[in-house]
Amino acid sequence: MIKFEHVSKTYPNGVKGLKDINLEIQDGEFIGIIGMSGAGKSTFIRTINRLNDITEGKLTVDGIEISKLKGQELRHYRRKVGMIFQSYNLVPRISVIKNVMSSLVPDMPFVRVLFGLFSKEEKVRALEALDRVSMLDKAFVRTDQLSGGQQQRVSLARTLTQNPSVLLADEPVAALDPVTAHEVMDDFKRINEELGQTVLINIHHVDLALEYSKRIIGIRAGAVVYDGPASEITSDILDLIYSKEEAK
Repeated sequence: MIKFEHVSKTYPNGVKGLKDINLEIQDGEFIGIIGMSGAGKSTFIRTINRLNDITEGKLTVDGIEISKLKGQELRHYRRKVGMIFQSYNLVPRISVIKNVMSSLVPDMPFVRVLFGLFSKEEKVRALEALDRVSMLDKAFVRTDQLSGGQQQRVSLARTLTQNPSVLLADEPVAALDPVTAHEVMDDFKRINEELGQTVLINIHHVDLALEYSKRIIGIRAGAVVYDGPASEITSDILDLIYSKEEAK
């Protein structure tokens, strides 16, 4: 379980990224995070893997206060929290399978990393991850020969090889056409249902958020203004979430 208790984030320039966030996320949930650009959606999900450190309050994951983690403990924790970015973050001139196996590097001895030596078990693990996102046939293709949607699926497969318990996605389909966006969202949904992984997606496509998420968190000006079932979202609630006025 992920628990936010009076969590706030203030940037060095004084901008409030988050304001007094209080909520719980249960294991296995599929949550869409919506709001205007600059509302604090990215800041919110990035506090969970500590790409953003909170400045006030308490954030715990499975009972562990993550702001207190340091060194090896923090690195181990981050292995359990996968992150998918809009920009894919892949190495374009190497094969798909090598990109996927790169997620295993932090756990490997230096000599194996230096010479790119992966075990049979690690290769199988990477191939299984590619199979989950329907990219097995592209395993030995150079990554820069793939479409944007295919690259995002490779990015997802790379994260799956870490065996994370939580998947965070920061605008993962923003650069994709509608058909491809649905295909990638289908992958997230299937992984959530088959593997039981908690999925939190920051997404600007409201229709996709409502279609795929069971729970919606609406953020406006750093504050949570809606937290509830996607099925209960109304036009009035959307007006509240996307209001340009600062949340009280």
